[in-house]
Amino acid sequence: MEGLESREIAKLTYEGIARGTDCVACERPLSIIIENQLHGRHELGITMRTGGHDRLLVLGFIYSEGIISSIDDVSKIEIDNDHAIIELYKNANFDPKKHCRNSTVTSSCGICGRSSFEDGILEGANELDERMMISLDAIVNCIESVTRKQLIFSQTGGSHACASFTGNGAIERVFEDVGRHNAFDKLVGSYIDEGRIPNVGLGAFVSGRASYELVQKSIRAGFQIMIAIGAPSSLAVDLAKEHGMTLGCFAKGDSITLFSGVRRILQ
Repeated sequence: MEGLESREIAKLTYEGIARGTDCVACERPLSIIIENQLHGRHELGITMRTGGHDRLLVLGFIYSEGIISSIDDVSKIEIDNDHAIIELYKNANFDPKKHCRNSTVTSSCGICGRSSFEDGILEGANELDERMMISLDAIVNCIESVTRKQLIFSQTGGSHACASFTGNGAIERVFEDVGRHNAFDKLVGSYIDEGRIPNVGLGAFVSGRASYELVQKSIRAGFQIMIAIGAPSSLAVDLAKEHGMTLGCFAKGDSITLFSGVRRILQ
């Protein structure tokens, strides 16, 4: 199965040591390179990711970074030997001084390596739709469905999942990766590739905490509701409130804590 690798192990118990093999989530570097006639060739950075859906990952990443506005800004994508080369048209919003990272982007990193901290990539973002509503039953259905679809996690316990869901909690699609930001970029990239941004009538689910970067990616992609299993950060809550997004965290089988956008919740 793609995204999995086998490693030799020695398992220690009170009965002694038993040797065997176990599955682990794959983690490999992906170098992301931008080319266009205006600025030439530049490396955005290196992200540590789980292989699979690399095209969607880079599409979601450059959209979330504000480099492109749609798939129409992309001329060609070539992925080979852990290198992704993205050729952009002149009208793309690529600025090497702003967008190129100064360090490796680890699997847990979102904003790492940027030369400045800013909210500029959300300038001009579409207003979030107000029609989607969701109930606690739908949230529970969403959690249970994502859990069943986490194939890499079920065998390794070492991956994050991000998913899109409808108002009744049905999962439209789910992606896994060792990095939660990568998983979200794969999700967003799948809609960019189909020309379906912003995502009217869809919410986003994340299996970990709700960081500022994930909330930012969610808003830019047009998700009206974001559900997280873990805790939010202060900046994540403030950003969700500023843009009118519904942010629910600590989601479990019988409750969820809402930090913004209670108006979209059905009781």
